[in-house]
Amino acid sequence: MICLAQSSSQLLTPDIKRVGGRLACLCGTCKNTVGDCPMLECHYTKPAREKIAKLQALGTPDDEIVKSFVQQQGLQALSAPPTTGFSGLAWIMPWVAIGLGLCAIYLFIQKFHPKRATAGAPEIDSETLARYRANIDKDLEKLD
Repeated sequence: MICLAQSSSQLLTPDIKRVGGRLACLCGTCKNTVGDCPMLECHYTKPAREKIAKLQALGTPDDEIVKSFVQQQGLQALSAPPTTGFSGLAWIMPWVAIGLGLCAIYLFIQKFHPKRATAGAPEIDSETLARYRANIDKDLEKLD
């Protein structure tokens, strides 16, 4: 088994993981966050974790650290889009699409579902009823 040595800057502390969870790994290979990227020697995550550790050592608040990454790479640096402004549509549109889909299914079912009879059974005149009963009696005599 091969083991790789780690320096103290490569160790993932809970503080680094907390801030890194808000930042996307932009290596282009994985879809993880900086806090949970499993790739050893990732060319993006390793320097990002080191930068987070340095800024935390200086006492920089988490929001300021995240803002510094956003200033460098833009909104793509965030693991989740912001919930304000135009980016709020990314949070709303899936629910709107689900609602529209359910409405379309309901309308489809209403259009192609067979209609139930709203009135009672039609009245049969006594002559037709007598003819059917005579046929039934004739068929029953044949069985005996």
